[in-house]
Amino acid sequence: MGKTSEIYKIAFLNKGKVYEVFVKQVYQSDLYGFIEVEDFVFDERSQVVVDPSEEKLKAEFNGVKRSFIPIQAIIRIDEVEKSGVGKISSGDNISPFPVSIVGGKTDTQKSD
Repeated sequence: MGKTSEIYKIAFLNKGKVYEVFVKQVYQSDLYGFIEVEDFVFDERSQVVVDPSEEKLKAEFNGVKRSFIPIQAIIRIDEVEKSGVGKISSGDNISPFPVSIVGGKTDTQKSD
């Protein structure tokens, strides 16, 4: 029996943009409030047309062993059959989910 290697597509907000990356490892971090991702996978197609956002991702994550992404920045995590092209796109109309790490109330109005 051959072991299949899972690949995950992670979409998260970073600097007002939506980053989509492919990784082989994703798990809850020991650092409270973070997701850890490891083993980045980039499309190794030999094509004339190069996606500039994927090249930017490759440069940004070059030499990165592991990334810690805040839970509230995560938009979606999908387990996929194969990797695709990572990209950076506009984060318009997407806002991070409000999370209180301290555990305080989000409703600041008094109800008397």
